[in-house]
Amino acid sequence: MERLIKKFENKLVSQGLVGKGDLLIGARDVIPSWNDSNHPVRHIIEPIFVDINCNSVFYAIPAEPYRTIIAYLAGKSPDGRILPKDSETRTFLHELPVIDKMTSESIVERLRCRKCVITADGGIVTFGTVSPEQAFVTYSSVCFATFVKYFDDYRRAVRAGSATAEDERIFTTVCETVKPVPACKDHILTRGAFSREKDVLTAIAEAGRLTVDYGLVDSYFGNISYRMGETLYISQTGSSLDELTGSLIDPCPLDGSSCVGMTASSELSAHHAIVTGSDARCVLHGHPRFAVIESMDCQDVSCPYHGRCHIFCPKDRSVGHIPIVSGEIGTGKHGLCTTVPAALSRTDGVIVYGHGVFTTGIRDFNKAFQSLVTIERFCFDHYFSTVHVP
Repeated sequence: MERLIKKFENKLVSQGLVGKGDLLIGARDVIPSWNDSNHPVRHIIEPIFVDINCNSVFYAIPAEPYRTIIAYLAGKSPDGRILPKDSETRTFLHELPVIDKMTSESIVERLRCRKCVITADGGIVTFGTVSPEQAFVTYSSVCFATFVKYFDDYRRAVRAGSATAEDERIFTTVCETVKPVPACKDHILTRGAFSREKDVLTAIAEAGRLTVDYGLVDSYFGNISYRMGETLYISQTGSSLDELTGSLIDPCPLDGSSCVGMTASSELSAHHAIVTGSDARCVLHGHPRFAVIESMDCQDVSCPYHGRCHIFCPKDRSVGHIPIVSGEIGTGKHGLCTTVPAALSRTDGVIVYGHGVFTTGIRDFNKAFQSLVTIERFCFDHYFSTVHVP
């Protein structure tokens, strides 16, 4: 357990989600082990193991800008809930409960029906039932969801004329620690095309690590695939893009003659449709933050589909030259397997409303990765061109 605790402590610090020393992690086989046995809130957190019957517990005041963002949103939630509208929240978190007093009882009450709790000072408490990885995913997802909500809400307030001087001051403070993802060089990844399975697996793992290193995913959410002949190699559902090995990449025959795809990414159908309907061999899907924020920028509140844009939007939407489509995970009339391939027939990258970005490459992942970076950098610049930083 000590090894796992250290692993996820390092991940959270390296991804800029928490400052070193600001995190309490407990994990247990028989009795709990802690990364900081003398942490001042350990006595509040420890009872969660028994009351929730879980394997691990995380508590932290996040690093900036998440610290200020979450504390701000918590203070603006009089009904005790933060309600982000990005796809991951809709699918996995639903809502982020907020508590006024940090007691074991109040935390456990919320954790019985939700995956996390937000404390009034902007702290996050979450847990894993079988592994610390689950707590890590939830913690990271909370940071992502609140970041997206904060920037989306602020622009709406500015346009409505309801942003106060205090709102502007906080926004300025937040923006001091928000930077665009770095530009990338051409051919930063191994060049293809690839004709041997081991080269495909290596290329997928390499691209996955770089996608995480650039901060282009939420936690490690995202997926990646490469077509070699009549087989689509795709990352498994729930796999860490920065830790992909051969056993976490499924070789799925394009003719559906194998059931190996049962463990593949939930977006296998979208990847399948892309590579069979175009010249693309590789598909990269990430969740870059400002691309998601820009996808949710719709001012038509009278639209009959308002509030259901993530499922279906009849409008032809874009940010700059980048198309924005709706679509549900999986198959069906409004599934991503229908909306994304159609949009990618006109471009190298497409943004899914509230969800993330799909990009493609013909020979290897260089073009797909560069497109992902370029789209996120464009969306970053576009957002700040619409919102004045005092």
